[in-house]
Amino acid sequence: MAKKTTDPASGLFTTLGVDVGGTGMKGGIVQLGEGPKTGRLVGERFRVPTPQPARPEAVAGVLSQIVDELDARPDAPSRSLPVGIDFPAVIHQGICLTATNMDPSWIGTEVDELFSEALKRPVSTVNDADAAGLAEVRYGAGAGVQGTVLVITLGTGIGAGLFRDGELVPNLELGTIELDGAVAETRASAAAREREGLDWPAYAERLQRYFSYVERIFYPDLIIVGGGISKRPDDYLPLLDLRAPIVPAALKNNAGIVGAALWATDALAGTATRQALLGTARKAADRAMAKQSVDGSDSEKDTGRAVRKAAKKAVKKAT
Repeated sequence: MAKKTTDPASGLFTTLGVDVGGTGMKGGIVQLGEGPKTGRLVGERFRVPTPQPARPEAVAGVLSQIVDELDARPDAPSRSLPVGIDFPAVIHQGICLTATNMDPSWIGTEVDELFSEALKRPVSTVNDADAAGLAEVRYGAGAGVQGTVLVITLGTGIGAGLFRDGELVPNLELGTIELDGAVAETRASAAAREREGLDWPAYAERLQRYFSYVERIFYPDLIIVGGGISKRPDDYLPLLDLRAPIVPAALKNNAGIVGAALWATDALAGTATRQALLGTARKAADRAMAKQSVDGSDSEKDTGRAVRKAAKKAVKKAT
C-alpha cells in the first residue's frame, strides 16, 4: 500500500476558535484544512453567557474560562498555538474601533493584547461577521464560488463580510447604513424583528429593501445569510426577489468559531515559527500514517486518531 502524505495544515491541524457575542460567548476545537471532514468542530462547543456589563476585563475573564475548558479536552491542540477570537466590532491591527452592540469602554482597547495576557498565549482577533464569512467561503455555502460573495449575518445587529475570489475585504459595516430613515440594523436585524413582533412576511419586506439597496452597491455573485436566523431560511428567503442568488449559511451558529480559528491560523501561516511547527507535525503524521499502513489497520477512525496523536505530541515536544 502506497504511503499517504498527510499535511497537518490541510487535514489534521486543529486550533481553538471563540465567538464573542452580545449575549453569549462560545468556543470550540476546530479541524482545519482541505479534507472532507475539515471546517468543523471536534467535539461539542462550550458556551457561557456574556457578562453584563460586557466590559473588557469581564469578557477576558470569561474567555479564559472557555479556553481552560477546551484545553482540558483530549483533542485540544498545543497551547503554544494561537487562539482565534471573533468580536462584534471593527478590529483594526488588533485594536477595537467601534462598540455598537458592546460596552463603550471597548473603543480604543488593544484587544489582541488584552486577550493574549488573559490566555497567556498568542491571540488573533477579527470582526465577527468577517469570521463567519471566512468559514462560509472556505467550507460552507460559498466554497469554490468565484467573483464577489457577500455574507450578511442577522442577529443582535447586522454584520457583513465581503469576499472577492475568496479574499476578504475586512470591516465592512453594512449594519450602519441607512434604511427607512434609520440605522439599518435597528430595522432589519433579527433582534428588530423580535422586538417589534414582525411576522415573516412583514420582516421579509424590510429585508427586501435592505438587500436590494446593498445589491445595487456591490452587485454580488452570491449572497449568504448567516446568524441564528439562518436556521429558518424557508420562512423568509423565498419571499425575497433579488438579482443574485441568496442562500442560508451552511455552518449556521458554528461559523464564527470556525472562522475565528481560520483567521488565527492564516495570520501566522507565513511566519517562520508556524512553518517550523507544521513541518514537525507533518513529519510525525507521515510516520504515524506509514506505521498504521504496515500494521494493517482497517479503521479509518483508528488511523486518524493515531496520526492526530502523533502530530500533536510532536508539536508539544517542539514547543
